[in-house]
Amino acid sequence: MARAVGIGYQDFEQMTSNDNFYIDKTMLIKEWWENNDAVTLITRPRRFGKTLNLDMIEHFFSVKYAGRSDLFQNLSIWQEKTCRNTAQEALARIERMKYAASLETKGIPQERI
Repeated sequence: MARAVGIGYQDFEQMTSNDNFYIDKTMLIKEWWENNDAVTLITRPRRFGKTLNLDMIEHFFSVKYAGRSDLFQNLSIWQEKTCRNTAQEALARIERMKYAASLETKGIPQERI
């Protein structure tokens, strides 16, 4: 059966879990991480996947999705051993440094961390 082309998806997990047709843009994570920029500006026309890409990055780095490596296992970023290790190291550093508690004291809600 052919994959459906999902229109309007902005949730990475929903997009990949529903087995919709998805153009793998996960190498954007590697490119973004290696550039080490202070600010990243993503300029693209409407309906070009900006929100979906940001949600993909959130799923890759957020502690909230720490146990969800299954979302990336069939995508190109997971073939990059250094990226897998980087994500695991970043999550460990966040937990070790208690960044979440620090951000909460600054008034950032838990669901945004």
